[in-house]
Amino acid sequence: MSISVYAAMWFLPFVVPLCLYTAYTDMASMRITNPTVIALASVFVVIGPIALPFETYLWHLLAMFIALIVGILVNAAGIMGAGDAKFIAAATPFVALGDLRLAMALFMATLVAAVVIHRGVKHTRLRQLAPHWVSWDQPTKFPMGLALGTALAFYLILGVIFGA
Repeated sequence: MSISVYAAMWFLPFVVPLCLYTAYTDMASMRITNPTVIALASVFVVIGPIALPFETYLWHLLAMFIALIVGILVNAAGIMGAGDAKFIAAATPFVALGDLRLAMALFMATLVAAVVIHRGVKHTRLRQLAPHWVSWDQPTKFPMGLALGTALAFYLILGVIFGA
């Protein structure tokens, strides 16, 4: 992996709770909240200069802004929800450029697992643990924050274990 163990260890304790909260709020209310996305971006802005070389930090900040612009366009086209686009933009700087393929594969795997698990649990008695979640009754929409948050958390955990 291209992310350093040092960087992953700095980011992990701050990012994982935000990823878990994102998954929860998206399943419960089909929303990824602005304060959560702002907190995620703020973690990078504050911790990034400690965890990364300054030039790398600046490139990752640029990537965040590019991802935000692309996300706004994709949202305007009706392809993706605004919360999903904002979360992706805030999560982008945590991923090392050399790990882009790995991060995409990890996201695809977590997306498939999230859909199978969420849709499967929807039809079991486990649903009674959270009967009022809005995501249960969505026939066509899916709480993408479940997969997005899980993928970012797993990426950083893998970075701590297998990072450069």
